[in-house]
Amino acid sequence: MTDWKPLIAAAGAARERSHAPYSGFGVGAAILMDDGSLHAGCNIENRSYGATLCAERMALGAGLAAGGQRPRAVAVVADASPPARPCGMCLQVLSELGDPGLPILLANLEGEREELRLQDLLPQPFVLPPGRGQRL
Repeated sequence: MTDWKPLIAAAGAARERSHAPYSGFGVGAAILMDDGSLHAGCNIENRSYGATLCAERMALGAGLAAGGQRPRAVAVVADASPPARPCGMCLQVLSELGDPGLPILLANLEGEREELRLQDLLPQPFVLPPGRGQRL
């Protein structure tokens, strides 16, 4: 059972710091890593839309940079009803580092919540064929 309170608080605070001058759609995310550390991120839009950074990947990057190995829970907060879901790019990144049962809580400013698992949002992630891409 995940204690969502600290994740929602961190994601909400990060959302307040988002840089979304083009869409006006601020998003905050918080990730609990396997080492017990909590990391938050916000979306950072860019005039070159493909260079936009999503809150979920920002939070995950902070967790990895701080020494965490795998995400254990993710909370996403945005001003949308129903609560906004992570984009496909973020889900793919989460699928490569988390397990299919990774709990993801979607929340909004009105208190609506939806708890899902990564596999609910991305049932068939992209995987390389056996023997490909593992040369490091």
